[in-house]
Amino acid sequence: MKHLKSFLILAGLSLVVSSCFLRKGGKPTAQNPGALSTATGLKYTRDAAEGFPVDPYNSQPDAPNMVFIEGGRAVLGSFEEDVMAYRDNIERTVSVASFYMDETEIANIHWLEYLYHLTTDSTKVDGGRAYSAALPDTMVWRSNLAFNDPYVDHYLRYPGFRYFPVVGIKWKQANEYAKWRTAVVNTDLAEKAGESIPETGGGRIPIEKGFTIPNYRLPTEAEWEYAAQALIGTQWLEEMQTHQRIYPWDGHALRNPYGKQMGYFLANFKRGRGDYAGIAGRLNDGALITSYIYEYPPNDYGLYNMAGNVSEWVMDVYRPLSHQDFDDLNPIRRDDFIDSHSAYRNRYTKTAKDSVVTLPNGTQKSMRTYEYTKNPQGFISLISDKVRVYKGGSWKDVAYWMSPGTRRFLDEDSATATIGFRCAMIRAGSNY
Repeated sequence: MKHLKSFLILAGLSLVVSSCFLRKGGKPTAQNPGALSTATGLKYTRDAAEGFPVDPYNSQPDAPNMVFIEGGRAVLGSFEEDVMAYRDNIERTVSVASFYMDETEIANIHWLEYLYHLTTDSTKVDGGRAYSAALPDTMVWRSNLAFNDPYVDHYLRYPGFRYFPVVGIKWKQANEYAKWRTAVVNTDLAEKAGESIPETGGGRIPIEKGFTIPNYRLPTEAEWEYAAQALIGTQWLEEMQTHQRIYPWDGHALRNPYGKQMGYFLANFKRGRGDYAGIAGRLNDGALITSYIYEYPPNDYGLYNMAGNVSEWVMDVYRPLSHQDFDDLNPIRRDDFIDSHSAYRNRYTKTAKDSVVTLPNGTQKSMRTYEYTKNPQGFISLISDKVRVYKGGSWKDVAYWMSPGTRRFLDEDSATATIGFRCAMIRAGSNY
């Protein structure tokens, strides 16, 4: 009730101030729409039963863990040598609208919080299926030729790993987490504003109210790469930037050139064959596997670990020609448009062959096998409309993959010990 009274007082003051503002000859704005419609002259109200309701609005509310990324022009693509010869990241100038991005990767404690709420809220409806579907694949740590077994049991749930990035997450699971996060944050904002959540419309809080945040989601590939470059730190005079960046920090080196941390690596990555952290007494990047989500210095947007630690899912479907095809304003590849995955497949002829095999117990069993005959000028491709891009190097990658322009892809139903994610969010009501 106290919050509701404060909200109503604020609403009243807002209408009074805006009315005075307009009487002095000012023009209406989103924050000060005035008391009357400039189109009809009818009065704005707070009660929909009495007329058109216009709620108080100041700006988009702050969202937990989100950092503002001012948009602008950028050149996407790799500034490293294309050692893989993929030619799928040719430089392309685009403009990206301002948005918000998580300061850090989503950590184990964040995912455990999600699992807890699914346990308490969802089991009454779906018998625990949502909880089961949200469980990370902890077996991603398992290897037949390595003793990583302790991570299988402990990495997700042991308290010491709370603020390490969650891994073993599929692209689809990351999207479901973003939906859940949006709902719980907006519910909390509604309670603080003294508003009740409508029982109709699926419990949707009307965006017209102005106190809710837009949806959390995965960033687009362009947004992720733009934020990782953080070229706002290279500005000089007007629209001039002193240099591009190979990594999310200045310089061509991987070590910190300043202060007490001079000589230490600026990211968590694999230095070379069998060298994940340096030697005892001088563990240079401090991590054989993943690391604390705040471990290394942030880039000039204030984002941590945009290189190394874990690679990160983005929204885009992978295509080799995305940089040539997509729009130059807020680019994204969502589906097969223009570049269908069917053009990359069916280049082998599949032939079934039936045979009979004798089992060790003497019984016989028919077996069907398949032979693939290569078509002239053909090859088998992994590209499909279910394959998603992931960006940035991980703890298990060499430095090459830490350049923001590099691209890799994986099926959206797959998970690894090297891929995590962070969320993004639009900046609503903005034209830049």
